[in-house]
Amino acid sequence: MTTETPGTTGHAESPAQRLSFPRLHARTQRFTLGAPRAFTVAPDGSRVVFLRSSSGTDRAGQLWVLDLADGAVERVAADPRVLLNGAAERLSAQERARRERSREGGAGIVGYATDAAVELAAFTFSGRLFAAELRAGTARELPTPGPVIDPRPSPDGRHIAYVAGGALRVTGADGEGDRALAAPEPDSAEKATVTYGLAEFIAAEEMGRSRGFWWSPASDRLLVARADDAPVRRWWIADPAHPESEPTRVSYPAAGTANADVRLFVVDLEGTRTEVTWDSARYPYLARVHWSSAGAPLLLVQSRDQLSQLYLAVNPDDGSTRMVHAEEDADETAWLELFPGAPSWSPSGKLVRIVDEGGARVLAVGERPLTGQQLHVRAVLDVADDDVLISASAGASAAAPETGEVHVYRVNELGVERVSAEPGVHSAVRAGGLTVLVSATLDQPGSRVRVLRDGKQVATVASHAQRPGLTPRVTLTEGGARKIPCAVLLPTDYDASSGVPLPVLMDPYGGPHGQRVLAAHNPYLTSQWFADQGFAVIVADGRGTPGRSPAWEKAVRRDFTLTLDDQVDALQDLAASFPLDLDRVAIRGWSYGGYLAALAVLRRPDVFHAGIAGAPVTDWRLYDTHYTERYLGDPGTDPAPYALNSLVTEEGLVAPENPSRPLMIVHGLADDNVVVAHALRLSSALLAAGRPHELLPLSGVTHMTPQEQVAENLLLLQADFLKRSLGLA
Repeated sequence: MTTETPGTTGHAESPAQRLSFPRLHARTQRFTLGAPRAFTVAPDGSRVVFLRSSSGTDRAGQLWVLDLADGAVERVAADPRVLLNGAAERLSAQERARRERSREGGAGIVGYATDAAVELAAFTFSGRLFAAELRAGTARELPTPGPVIDPRPSPDGRHIAYVAGGALRVTGADGEGDRALAAPEPDSAEKATVTYGLAEFIAAEEMGRSRGFWWSPASDRLLVARADDAPVRRWWIADPAHPESEPTRVSYPAAGTANADVRLFVVDLEGTRTEVTWDSARYPYLARVHWSSAGAPLLLVQSRDQLSQLYLAVNPDDGSTRMVHAEEDADETAWLELFPGAPSWSPSGKLVRIVDEGGARVLAVGERPLTGQQLHVRAVLDVADDDVLISASAGASAAAPETGEVHVYRVNELGVERVSAEPGVHSAVRAGGLTVLVSATLDQPGSRVRVLRDGKQVATVASHAQRPGLTPRVTLTEGGARKIPCAVLLPTDYDASSGVPLPVLMDPYGGPHGQRVLAAHNPYLTSQWFADQGFAVIVADGRGTPGRSPAWEKAVRRDFTLTLDDQVDALQDLAASFPLDLDRVAIRGWSYGGYLAALAVLRRPDVFHAGIAGAPVTDWRLYDTHYTERYLGDPGTDPAPYALNSLVTEEGLVAPENPSRPLMIVHGLADDNVVVAHALRLSSALLAAGRPHELLPLSGVTHMTPQEQVAENLLLLQADFLKRSLGLA
């Protein structure tokens, strides 16, 4: 399938749009500010709660309510500027780390939780605890003993639990009776290493589990995770630009080393604790926790090699567990994936899960799969009495490819019904007969938010996001014998009839959990800006990327170099259909994409003539356990995959007789996810091999680069490097 969108805007230019694209892109946090997000629907269908800032350049998120009972009126439930009377926001070190794990670049109110009736919301701002009455539209601060993390009301709305100082605490919704329910022992060794109620690094960064406590449906007790990172290796993150500052000590579980010790407790409102027991030696990863009125508390625990996992039901009275279901990778050639929204119980008490079965990724309720090869299930969005709401891509047996599309479906024993209509990327939240459908398409920027009742639109939620001022000229297609999903972008003013070949910029992520080829407008804005610098830009999602099939994702087991092979195959195949100058090919990427860019320049200099490696993983022994061991295994027992996929060993560097290609390495010195040691080790290896390169350190920058000036100038420097390297300057 090939789909092309022309470059049109259709709107008058705003003052902000007169800024350069790099400045506007940075100032608007990649055009995300002002867009509504984080939707919650009241179970009676009367209101929708969400976050949104006041404009496309305002970083301060506000808490909003769409009141459907009053004719779909939007009103602010909490404004951070009013709550602090204009004072500057201050974040604790733990809150900064939490936001880094969730890739949260906004400010103000960036998250909230509600009671079961969606009448009370709790949130933290500047380390302080606030509660908002959503019907009345009032908000107030509650007193706490220290900086607050992750406040969550009890389902009945009478209490709010939160984390402060490594302890799980609870207070009345009126601010009375604040007390610690679970805390490290004072004046003990565990005081420095133990937290209650927080997700440990590996859960938040790699498992998609961002929380560490869960209320019971009856509001009388909680499940609380205790994480002790004493076994974890200590690393130091220094700021060389400020030698007067002490390095920051972090606990980093690198591949093959110890993880944090994670235990789980049932804790009542008096602080009485009962430990939940399972074979944690065999299944050390607490991957998912679900507690609803439909059944007993439900756990998903994984083995360290991620080849087996158990679904466990918890008896909250004595902490014992019973196995509900077990899964194993019988061939021991891949891994068991984790999914958003699963597992859970259906209202009738059946286990809802996503599983790889028969070559497809399917939704199963009880022991019965409800979908087949026609869909590739991505997430469970909601479970109701008569159906399950999911997001999914077209599967292997789909009638036609839907390159880059993700849709919302209703699934039950009678069949599958698609909720979203137009080609695009869709997601949804549902409750009380209402569905909030969020849709991004190629033909317009940002996302549209529609509120549906019985399939009919009853309201919309406005976006205040800044319009980008450019529209991607993108063609969605497939490349190579493996039909690799691709997006091709040409300069806005390029005359296709001229046939003049263009220098090529490959712009991938290209690795696990990172789909870049999407049928949506905003993911291609930066790629189009690079195209307008005079390049044909190609985004290719080869093996290892999500959204196609389990076999596609799991093909990279033990061998990441396959992701490079697919970039080459896509490039060479697309040259037959697009004006590509294969004598001038560059590649850029960040994180895994940075690894892929460096790999391309070093392993295939015959194809790639320049590369920009941003925050690259260069030595997989330095990356974390849950991610790296999933794909490459244990470096202690099988070091071969680590050598094969390394950029800093002799196997990683091409022979000196091969041509050296220009390589720019960019890395934030404050990065605690992919630490700067990766870039420094690559630079040292290149220097030892006599291979020229450029190294750009970013002082004070983490893995996200949220700073406006840094983000703006980084784009400009990359464009300059590419033009110089390919002879365009």
